[in-house]
Amino acid sequence: MQFPPRNQERKKRKLNPKRETLASYTAAADLYLSAWDRRSYKIPPLLKEWQASLARGALVLDLGCGPGQDSRHLLREGFRPIGLDGTWPFLVRARRRARRLPLVSGDLERLPFQSDSFDAVWAAASLIHLPKDKLYSVLLALRDLTKPGGIFGATFAHGTGEGFLSRGWIPGRYFSCWKKEELAQALAETGWKTLLLKRVFNRERRGPWLNLIAVKS
Repeated sequence: MQFPPRNQERKKRKLNPKRETLASYTAAADLYLSAWDRRSYKIPPLLKEWQASLARGALVLDLGCGPGQDSRHLLREGFRPIGLDGTWPFLVRARRRARRLPLVSGDLERLPFQSDSFDAVWAAASLIHLPKDKLYSVLLALRDLTKPGGIFGATFAHGTGEGFLSRGWIPGRYFSCWKKEELAQALAETGWKTLLLKRVFNRERRGPWLNLIAVKS
């Protein structure tokens, strides 16, 4: 990922990562949705592996659901997903594609759910938009809203550094990259037991990513 040089990054630190990322997605919503329309949906291998641990009818939070492609798959598989996203045009598209899918306009850092609400949480390429110092509090919040033994599946960008994307597709978004060891430490310190944590090459995103499955300990 291309982040700005340090002197430019200092100027950008005054910007709010959450607000700027949501603004970038909203401004480019038509471009983003058109890109999804042109491709056929393929079930992510990690999603298959993660859902294999769930009982039919499990209540699942799809965190950062976007236009709802993974939620629709989970609905078809007999689960009960609830999609949460902060980009309104994505939620509008998700509603058009799946009338039965419950959707919430929400904030990753202020999750509007009670303790022990969900059997599982799925977060595909959503937590990567958090500053690294914010991830711990969000992992604790996810643990709180997940039932005992709940399963957490997520993908993270692999690498070092964080900042606003300076070039490429939809610049202006905030990204954080993680090494395997530091992500494992974050999980352990927030009450998650790691079941799977491996580096993979993401062809769609053209780079290394981390696939994660953990259980509430």
